[in-house]
Amino acid sequence: MYPEGQVVTTASADWAAASTTASHPEVDSSLWFAVLTRSRHEKKVHASLVNEGITTFLPLVSRVHKWSDRRQVVELPLFSCYIFVRIPQLPAARIPVLRTLGVISFVGIQGRGIPIPESQIEDLRTLLTHRVPLEPHPWLKVGQRVRIRGGCLDGIEGILAVSDGNRKVVISVDTIEKSLAISVKGYDLEPA
Repeated sequence: MYPEGQVVTTASADWAAASTTASHPEVDSSLWFAVLTRSRHEKKVHASLVNEGITTFLPLVSRVHKWSDRRQVVELPLFSCYIFVRIPQLPAARIPVLRTLGVISFVGIQGRGIPIPESQIEDLRTLLTHRVPLEPHPWLKVGQRVRIRGGCLDGIEGILAVSDGNRKVVISVDTIEKSLAISVKGYDLEPA
């Protein structure tokens, strides 16, 4: 059994259920899109889209849930309320997805969807295939105000920056208009 609360990634026995490729001639020109679903409808939406022959990807993780009388390992979506679909970038290709029970919209401007780079989907697949321990983390973007968590720098706030591929937090003294950057490699960050 897994320790309580531990996240264990699922690999390819569940892979067939989590990722399906339809045999469409337009697959080569297809792009990945994120689809927003109703809460706890990710697996139902995935199954419905697979039945429609649409290429989907639903990353799942195993978690130990504890009830008063038992513990059980359950498969949960890595990203709650989201599923990924691979379809041509044509308005007509979105209609069957949007008509699926449990789908709210495509993620993007005015619900049209913004294509997701293939490399990001492949990175997720690689992590799941190799069962790399992972857990959800708040999304941080460069320029966002963040707070360092843990270690001797716990509680320090600044602006997240990237220089030469290294994450840094820029700390400023506004009155004298001076700043300094510190490397935050090995530190956890959270939105401030």
